[in-house]
Amino acid sequence: MGLNKILHTNAGDGETSYANNSIVQKYGISKTWPILDETLKNMLDTERFEEYCCFKMVDFGCASGPNTLLVLSHLMDTLQDFSSGFQEIQVFLNDLPDNDFNNLFKLVQSFYQKKETKTKPLCFIYGSPGSFYDRLFPSNSMHFVYSSYSIHWLSGVPEGLESNNKENIYIAKTSPANVLEAYANQFQRDFFKFLNIRGEEMIPGGRMVLSLSGRRLEDASSMVENAHFTILAETLHEMVVEGQVEKDDLYSFNVPIYIPCPREVETIIADQGSFKLDKMDVFPVPWDPSQDENFEKSRCAKFAADSVRAVIEPMLASHFSRVVNYDVVFEKYAEKLAEHLSKEKPSHFTIAISLRRK
Repeated sequence: MGLNKILHTNAGDGETSYANNSIVQKYGISKTWPILDETLKNMLDTERFEEYCCFKMVDFGCASGPNTLLVLSHLMDTLQDFSSGFQEIQVFLNDLPDNDFNNLFKLVQSFYQKKETKTKPLCFIYGSPGSFYDRLFPSNSMHFVYSSYSIHWLSGVPEGLESNNKENIYIAKTSPANVLEAYANQFQRDFFKFLNIRGEEMIPGGRMVLSLSGRRLEDASSMVENAHFTILAETLHEMVVEGQVEKDDLYSFNVPIYIPCPREVETIIADQGSFKLDKMDVFPVPWDPSQDENFEKSRCAKFAADSVRAVIEPMLASHFSRVVNYDVVFEKYAEKLAEHLSKEKPSHFTIAISLRRK
């Protein structure tokens, strides 16, 4: 089965759905408001886009749930604040074909109703299924591109891994050097291609704001950045020992994701050449943004396990040949995460960038 069929989040609006387990992403999105607002203001101050009348944008990797409309609502309000020239906004929501577009477009209807009291700009929303590593739009057609927590997903599992990574499902301390190299090279090719294609689709002077999971350290095998995947691999290995998961399935499973450091991102942008890096911001995102000063390890671990499950369960379900009780998997996973946690609130690392089409 191709990755385009399994790279999607848990659908619907149930207990394990992405729609109900994406608070981490919501928190990270809100932290990008300053760079998003600054980018839009600068674009509208320096470019003559009003002559087009219709502002055209795309959200790549939009997923499903309220976060998608949160981004769009903020963007529309910002455009109204900074520009009176655009009469219409055309928005394309992009993700792979098996994304839960049905649930997303139910939310779109309520979004229209909330915005209907504002006469301009009028907003027209469309679905655009497909891989953002392929051409999706005509040349010189897009004014603005946005993406949050999607670009770190690769176009596929890096070639040559097969069973070389054995009990790991991502880069870990015990991963051979060729595994690290394969992942880094795949990200370099994919991000280069993403920028190259966007360079064709966007008009000169157009802007792009991207946020993605990143790492603080140059060492790609750092447990600090990869704890979620390392501990999930340990959980699955225990279930192999217990006879609940096939060993060959674990040995052949690798997550098609790469968590880069800022230097890697900057280098690829410079090498590709279609865009100028206007700004880069880096910031932490708590594993559980809902917790206050009274940090509870078990609660944080359960929250983190549910967040990971909402994203990765479809991949596990499609890969592992034996029928697996994923309630058990992620209950064990939460217990292991709790053991890993210190008394301090743990956090992810996010890279946000603002790019200008040359």
